[in-house]
Parts: sequence; C-alpha cells; structure tokens
Amino acid sequence: MNLNYYDTQDYYDEYILSSGKPRPEVASIVEWLQTLSPQELQHYQETAQKTLADRNVTFKAGDEERVFPFDLIPRVIPADQWQYLKQGLQQRVTALNLFCADIYDRQLIVKDGIVPQEIIDSAVNFIPECRGMKPPSGVWCHISGTDLVRDRDGKWYVLEDNLRVPSGVSYTLENRRVMELLLPQLLEKLAIAPVKDYPQQLLKTLLNSAPKGIDEPNVVVFSPGKQSSAYFEHAYLAQQMGVALAEAQNLMLKDGYLQLRTAEGLRRVDVIYRRGDQELFDSLNLGSNHSSGTAAIADLCQQGKLAIANALGTGVADDKVIYAYVPKMIRYYLNEEPILPNVPTYLCWEAEDRQYVLDHLDELVVKSASEEGGHGMLVGIQASASEREEFAEKIRSYPRRYMAQPTICLSHIPTIFGDRLEGRHTDLRPYIIHQGDEIYVYPGGLTRVAMEKGKLVVNSSQGGGSKDTWVKTTAS
Repeated sequence: MNLNYYDTQDYYDEYILSSGKPRPEVASIVEWLQTLSPQELQHYQETAQKTLADRNVTFKAGDEERVFPFDLIPRVIPADQWQYLKQGLQQRVTALNLFCADIYDRQLIVKDGIVPQEIIDSAVNFIPECRGMKPPSGVWCHISGTDLVRDRDGKWYVLEDNLRVPSGVSYTLENRRVMELLLPQLLEKLAIAPVKDYPQQLLKTLLNSAPKGIDEPNVVVFSPGKQSSAYFEHAYLAQQMGVALAEAQNLMLKDGYLQLRTAEGLRRVDVIYRRGDQELFDSLNLGSNHSSGTAAIADLCQQGKLAIANALGTGVADDKVIYAYVPKMIRYYLNEEPILPNVPTYLCWEAEDRQYVLDHLDELVVKSASEEGGHGMLVGIQASASEREEFAEKIRSYPRRYMAQPTICLSHIPTIFGDRLEGRHTDLRPYIIHQGDEIYVYPGGLTRVAMEKGKLVVNSSQGGGSKDTWVKTTAS
C-alpha cells in the first residue's frame, strides 16, 4: 500500500515527519502497511470491528447501544517519551491528592492565597460533608484519567483532569485483545508493554483502600445501571476483578454498616468503586437519619466503616476552573515545577480575562467548568456568529461557570476510512492508580480519535472512536 497520498495537513502527525518519512518508532508499522493492498487493509479493519461486536464491546449513546468505534492503526509512544509522561502524571496526581486532603481539612492553600475561597465554595462537586474526612492511607484520588494533547509543535499539554469517574479503560483492554489476535507478530517485534494486569492493579488498590482492621474486605462496583453510557465497563471491570456489581436497589443500611443484598443474604460492604457522581449516592434509600444518601455515605466514611474510590469530594478537582490552579498546587505542595504544562487558560470570573474571552470568541475554546463529554463547550473557530453570541451571554451572566483556552491544533494520526488512510485529530487518556505507597501509571491508555475530518472534539459521546496505544519498552 503506497502512502505517498497521505496528507499531514501541516499538523504534528504521530506517524509522518514533515520530510514525508515515517517517525522511527512507527517505521515497522509503516513497513507492514506498505506490504498490504488497500483491500487487505480494509479487511483487517472490518475484522477488528467485527471482533469487538462479537464481544459486545459497547457504549450507550442516547437510547442506542453501539459498538465502540475502533481503528486498527495504533498510536506508538517511545520509551523515553513515556517516561517523561509517566513522571509528569505521577507528579500531578500527587499534588491533586494533597489538594483534596487540604481543602477538606485546614484549607492551607486557601489561607495562603493560592486558590480563592470563593472558587472552592462555588465548585459544583465540592461536598461540605467531607470536611474532616481521612480516607485510609490518605488516598483520595485512587483512579485518575488525565487527558493529554499535543499541539502543532508536538509538545504535550494536560487538557483536563478526571478524578470523579474516569471511564474508558475497558476499551483499552479490549482494543489490545483485538490487536493481539490480529497482529501478534507486530506487537512482539516492537516490544510493546503489556496491559492485561490493569484489573489486578485496580483490585489491589481497592483492597488497600479498605478501612483498617478488615482482613478480607468486600469490594463492590457501584453502577447507575444499564441506562449508563458506560455500563459495559462497569460490568466488565466487576467481572475481571471477581467482585459484585451493585445498583442502588442492591444496597441497604443495617446494623450501622452498608450491606449488599445477595442470594445468600446480606453481606457487609467495605469498599465501593463508584461509577457515578454524587447523584448515584443520593439514589440510595438509607433511612431518614440523614438529609440524603450522600450524607449517609459520607457519615459511614467519617466513621471509618466504608471506603469510596474515588473518595467522595474528589470531583472538586475536576472543575475546569480549578484545573487552572494545578500548576500552582504543584509548586505549593511539592515545591517543584510542573513537568506537564496546562493549556494556557483564561478564567471568565476574572474581569480582565473575561473581557479578553468576549473579544476573542472566534479564536478560543470555551468550556463549562462542570460539564464533560464535550458538552457545554464552544469551539469558536467552528461556531456560527449566533452560537458565539449565545455563549457570550452565558459568560456575562455566569462568569464562574466558564473558562477558555486557545484552540489547540491537536496532533494528527492516520486512521482507516474504507481502503484509505486519512489524518484525524487525536488525544490520549492515560490511567493512573494511586496505591498509597506507589502511583502506578498504566502503560498506554485510551487514544481517542475524531472520526470526522477537521473535528477537534474526540469524545465518544460526540462520535469519536479509539485506537490501541503502544508503549515501547526499548529505545527506537
């Protein structure tokens, strides 16, 4: 298959240099591609998608259950580059964990004038009932999914943090399974780090997070149920870890503990791996002694009778306004310079920044502080005049709810369309597990890719797909 037609469109391309030659880390893959006819490439792609369909690897979009779109051409990250990303992610998660511990305790970062009090108090996912909470081993952020992007120059940036309920890891595991079936020789030739131990690492983390004094902790995955877009992942991870999958109707409060209804009777719950926001706990009917299900769960955690991963209250750090303060958190708590930079950010609650944003809406990406999945977002260069004016009014009315960033020219990666390769924008979500004594960075993560030409939003809820992410264990 001749790749001379492939157009990088003047973006940073994950495969092809500006000279037209392949990057060293993907040379073997490009060589393999050149041995294929267009029809053979299309056959490989169709086989990969059919394999995922046969394994029922789905997500929910509205009322429709869909097979998660997958592209066969992997993203490849050299060993030295991965080491840089790993160190930056470990640093960031360490600081965010210290931040959560601080703001639910003495709030020193507020008292020292680093983060304004009003920003904390107005964060949608700040939970006052968590004040004074001391999670086992001091870990608040057990599982993180940090979204990374590359600009036109190839430099890595942190786009956002996901600490409440980072999703997508099941698709990375299934993507790798497909690649191992279809391209085992290529994986072996490139010496790619394995990923299959993620469920075991996750279970280890959950067991380690149990309240003290429990020899055999009982762990459950708590899901909103089949109406959740990520229900496949909830069931998948529960099955892979060998723990129960619970919904609200399966849980009750008895004898001062949270209990799981099973065929054999009630069983005490020690650790919840939650797969939903605060509303998930409010759906619990735990009696009339507390103002809400969340308050009841927070009380159990305060008493040391239950542990939640991620801990209640960590969602405050997902706020896209608070995101702007993470570099300051790193300097404040760790006395280090950030390894991975944020995308430059304008905070609409600050008068000068707000005016700049309003004057440059046609150039910026505006995001809601508390929405996710590509919702509540304006990509100025792709928006109409009426859409920009609508957002301008929102910003004027509710400045705390919005922040803005320059439009990042997300890197390109070859993606299969029929019997051709075309460049599409991409990002990367690595998964980081905080085990107390160690922060484990899963080697790779979910590479998301926009399936529409020129589109900058890569979320699956907005029509995006995914690729396998290959981390090389040796130098190119």
